Amino acid sequence: MMLSGTRAYLDAIQARLDMLVNAQADGLQRAVDVVYAALDQDAMIYLFGTGHSHLIAEEGHYRAGGLAAVCPILLSSLMLHEGAILSTQLERTSGLAEAILNRYALVPGSVMFIFSNSGVNALPVEMAMVAKARGLTVIGVVALAYAAAAPAGPSGKKLADIADIVIDNQGIPGDALIPVREAGEAMGPLSTIAGAFILNAILIEACMRMEREGKQAPIYISANMPNAKANNAALIARYRGRNPHL
Repeated sequence: MMLSGTRAYLDAIQARLDMLVNAQADGLQRAVDVVYAALDQDAMIYLFGTGHSHLIAEEGHYRAGGLAAVCPILLSSLMLHEGAILSTQLERTSGLAEAILNRYALVPGSVMFIFSNSGVNALPVEMAMVAKARGLTVIGVVALAYAAAAPAGPSGKKLADIADIVIDNQGIPGDALIPVREAGEAMGPLSTIAGAFILNAILIEACMRMEREGKQAPIYISANMPNAKANNAALIARYRGRNPHL
C-alpha cells in the first residue's frame, strides 16, 4: 500500500493524542490553573528540556500566536547542533542546573515546564529541584511508561517524583511508534509532537480564560499580519528584561 507508513504514523499519533486528552484531563486542567495564576500576577512561564526536548522550549519562544510571557531556558551546549554526543553527556551530568538558572531572574509564582521523555536524566531532574526551591511551580511532561522502564539517575529521583504536576505524554519506552524491521526496530517518535501539543493546549486554555475575564493575554502576532509591529514591540519592551533571549 502506498504511504502505508505515513498512514500508520498518522493513526498512531492521533490515537495517542486522543488518549492524552482523555487520560490527562485532570493534569492538563491543573496546569492551566497554575499558568493562568502566573499570568494573572504578571509572572513568567519558563520552558526547559535537553536533547530533542529542547525543541519544545524553543517552540514556545517568540513565535506567531505565542505567549510573550514565555521564556525558554537555553544553553547551546545542550542543543544537538553543538554536538549530539556532548549534549547527551551533559544531560546526564549532575551539578549544572543551579549555574544554568543563574542567568534567569526567576520570580516566585512563576511556572516551569520541564520536558523529559524518559524523566530520569540528571539535569532535568535537578532542574526541577532547583526551580521548586526557588518558588516556582514545576510541570513535568514525561512518558511514564518509559520512565518506569528506565533507572533513576544520580539523585535516585525521577522527574515524576519531584514535579508538582505530572502530565504523561502517552509515549512508550524508546519513543518510536512504528516498527520498520521484523526484529522490532522502530521509527516515528511521539514526544516532540505530543510535547508541543501539550504546551500549546495549556497556554491556549489559560489565555482564553484571561480573555473571558476581560484581561488581555500577551500574545505575539505574526510579523506579516496587520497591527503586528506595534503589538509585538510593546510586548518585547515589557518582557525584554525578563527574557534574555529576546
